Amino acid sequence: MTPHWRSFLESADAVFDGEEVVSFGDAGSELQAARSRTVVVPLSHLACLEAIGDDAQSFLHNQFTSDINHLSRDQVQYSAWCSAKGRMQASFVAWRAGDAFRLALAADLEAPILKRLQMFVLRARVKLASLADTHVLIGIAGAQATEALADAALVPPTGTLVSADSVDGQVVALDDGRYLACVPLANAPGVWQKLTIKASPAGVPAWRWLDVVAGFPLVSAATREEFVPQMADFEKLGGVSFHKGCYPGQEIVARTQYLGKVKRHLYRVAAEQPLIAGSTLHSPDNPDQACGMVVSGAPSPEGDWVGLAVVQANYAANLRLGALDGPSIDAAAVNPA
Repeated sequence: MTPHWRSFLESADAVFDGEEVVSFGDAGSELQAARSRTVVVPLSHLACLEAIGDDAQSFLHNQFTSDINHLSRDQVQYSAWCSAKGRMQASFVAWRAGDAFRLALAADLEAPILKRLQMFVLRARVKLASLADTHVLIGIAGAQATEALADAALVPPTGTLVSADSVDGQVVALDDGRYLACVPLANAPGVWQKLTIKASPAGVPAWRWLDVVAGFPLVSAATREEFVPQMADFEKLGGVSFHKGCYPGQEIVARTQYLGKVKRHLYRVAAEQPLIAGSTLHSPDNPDQACGMVVSGAPSPEGDWVGLAVVQANYAANLRLGALDGPSIDAAAVNPA
C-alpha cells in the first residue's frame, strides 16, 4: 500500500493492523452492514499483478489452471497456479484490461508469486509487474452496490464474472451484488468519497466474511501448496479447465478429476474461537493425523467465527480446531454431493 493511499484512508478513520485495514472504528457494526446493507472495503489483503506483451495470453494459459486463451475482453475467470505436484501456489481472480491481463491474489503472495512466475518467462514476450504503486483494489457489496458504483462514475457490469471499463477504473462483478474495482491511485480518493455516498466503509474482515458466504477459497501464504484444486472445490467455480493443454501439475489435477478419488472438499466451518488460515483440523475418529485445514476465517455478524476449510469428508461431523482436544468445529459442505 502506498503512503498516499494509506494516509487518505487514515484520514477517513481507517484502523490498520500492519498493512491491513481491520475496521473504520466499529468492526461489529461493519459486519452487520455487510450482511444487510451496502459496504465499501479497501481490499488491502489483496494485490494486483499485470501481464502484458505479445505472448502474455499464451504464457498465462500455459501456466494457469483456467482457459486464459478464451478469456474475452469482458470476461472474468477464477484461476490458480499449481506446483509440479498439482498443489495450488495461488488462487486468482483474472480479467483483461485492454491488451493486458490482471490477477488479484493474496497480498502476502504477491512478491513470491511474481518472482517465481518471472523465472518461467524465458524468451516469451511478456512483462510481469505489480500494480501496487499505481492502482488500488476496492470492494463494493450490497443491495445498493450498483448505485454506489454509478455515483462514482464506475460502470457496474451486467451479470457475474464479467468486467466493465470506465474512465476512473475497471469493475469486476464477482457474484450477486459484489464487485471489485481496480482504480488508478490518482483517482482512488475521489472514487472512495463518491462510493461512500451510499456504501458504509468497512474493514477487510467484512470482505473475508463475504468470501466465506460466497465460498471463494483464497490461497494465502499460510496455505500455499496445501491443496490440489479439487480439494478446495475450485473446479466448481470454473477455475480449472479440463480441455486445455499442459500446465504445471496438469497431469495430477486431471488424474484426480477422472479417477474421482478426492476425499477432501471445501466446507464452511464455524467456531467460538478465531479461525486462522493454515490452522489444522483434527478428529477423534482419526487420531493419527490432521483431517483438514482452515483456508480462511473471519468474525461473523452473529459474534462467532466462520471460515472455509478443506476437510476429509468422512470426518467432517466430528472436528476439533488445532488438536484432538481442541475446540469443537461445526462444518457443512459448500457444495454438497
